[in-house]
Amino acid sequence: MLTLDWAFFALAGPAVVFAGVSKAGFGSGAAFAAAAILALAVEPGLALGVMLPLLMLIDAVTLRPYWRRWSWPDARLLILGGVPGVGLGAALYAVADDDVIRLLIGAVSVLFVLWQFAQSRGLGRGAARRLPDWVGALAGAVAGFTSFVSHAGGPPAAVYLLSQKLGKTEYQATTVLTFWALNIVKFVPYAFLGLFTAQTALANLVLAPFALFGAWLGVRAHRLVPEKLFFRLTYVLLLATGGKLIWDALT
Repeated sequence: MLTLDWAFFALAGPAVVFAGVSKAGFGSGAAFAAAAILALAVEPGLALGVMLPLLMLIDAVTLRPYWRRWSWPDARLLILGGVPGVGLGAALYAVADDDVIRLLIGAVSVLFVLWQFAQSRGLGRGAARRLPDWVGALAGAVAGFTSFVSHAGGPPAAVYLLSQKLGKTEYQATTVLTFWALNIVKFVPYAFLGLFTAQTALANLVLAPFALFGAWLGVRAHRLVPEKLFFRLTYVLLLATGGKLIWDALT
């Protein structure tokens, strides 16, 4: 049951702004933190259901400033690989209970921080040479799966895209296009699984301005805010929320 009270919106509003900033300005990698935060307060399925239409709204308004600045061959590989990954995520969700989903969201949150830490130490930055196409398709499949169960497709996609040596804006535009497409693919199974309700629709209406503001802010932050500062704050947030979700799931 989703209770739309002041406490919910006090938590959800900043989380949705954060998602907009991340998706529009920093490669989508940390946008899933919003779903992790909401999953602390409501059932994880409802948290995912609230966030998907908002993420789709952010995708739609973010396409224009990055229009045709993406790497289409790389985006195409990730999207085609992502479709079966979404199907696998839907199959798992259909048989999993809330604690399994909490555990998955929490584990992805913590693993994201560990992956970023490894990058900062020179590990996992991508191959010195361009990774082959089959790796891009595999990365897309993993991204589709993690995107379905936690809206966290950014890290698997980044592992492949970082090896392609794209420019900052080309990289950002490619992630925008990829997850715009994958979020559309996710919408149908989300609807069949009952993740959208009248309450989530009402929450979407109230939170839409927060999503738009976050997207607007993210496009500008892409040029002005150092990535290190943004992600350092993100790591602390994800470790706290991810750890709490894992604890709740196991206890």
